[in-house]
Amino acid sequence: MSTAPLERRTAPLRRRAARGAAPWLLLAPSLILLGVLLIWPLVRVVDLSLQEYRLRNLLRGDTNYVGLANYTDILGNGFLWKTVLPNTVGFAVVCVALTMIVGVAVALFLNSLSGFWRAVCTTAIMIAWAIPAMTGTYVFVWLFDPLNGLVATVLDSAGILDAGSWNWFTNRWAFYAIATLNVVYHGFPFIAVTVLAGLLTVPKELYEAAALDGAGPWKRFANVTIPGIRPILAVCVILSTIWDFKVFTQIYLMPGGDGSNRSVMNLGVWSYSESFSQGMYGMGSAIAVLLTVLLLAISVVYMRTLMKEDEL
Repeated sequence: MSTAPLERRTAPLRRRAARGAAPWLLLAPSLILLGVLLIWPLVRVVDLSLQEYRLRNLLRGDTNYVGLANYTDILGNGFLWKTVLPNTVGFAVVCVALTMIVGVAVALFLNSLSGFWRAVCTTAIMIAWAIPAMTGTYVFVWLFDPLNGLVATVLDSAGILDAGSWNWFTNRWAFYAIATLNVVYHGFPFIAVTVLAGLLTVPKELYEAAALDGAGPWKRFANVTIPGIRPILAVCVILSTIWDFKVFTQIYLMPGGDGSNRSVMNLGVWSYSESFSQGMYGMGSAIAVLLTVLLLAISVVYMRTLMKEDEL
């Protein structure tokens, strides 16, 4: 009995299997690296969050599982609901709103320039984005130094406020106002350049038609510009939200932001403080997991937005 018909039937199956396996083989190195650098640490953090894990456990190498006790303690702690969560959410919302407003305004300004000056201005604002967060934070700390900072010197010279009479970093609202300026300063260049790329794709004929219909600048902005760049705006908002929810450096490096002033703590600093200052690695890991879950929820919205981009 000839096996030729059977071989002819199985050949297409082998070719389809080979074509289906090829993308996975190409992705395998990246997936393995992702698993080692991201998935395994995340699994380890979740495992630690289920333990009462302290420095002595780290030295002995033993475990002490307590189930969801850490999460119960955190969610039942008034400090989370009265201080940490309002600081985290309120700070992120204000930063996202201001970053988008400044970024879109700068993008509109850049779009109105000629090619040469647009390139010069874009390069200038990207320098702010390229500066490390640590360096930028120390600049803002110097600006608002209560005794010798630029702001204190100017106010003292103007007779408004004596230098050294007011510490900006001990007041919760002033502290986060400075942190907001810092985050917006470093965040708006990305938004501006991204929105500018979207503005350059909006057909000029639409603006001309709207002008012929009697639409003023604000109506053209609302009815032509916004619909034309709506998908880009949606992605920028979600990305900014993810970044601003997990701000750590800009808070931790400011005076009192390392946990010594508990009124200015956010989730990231609280997790770090519990883990490395208090030695309560299990509690710190549980806080980190809660922050991760919050960011994953935002990421899901981000992915849904990308998939529905054509519908926006």
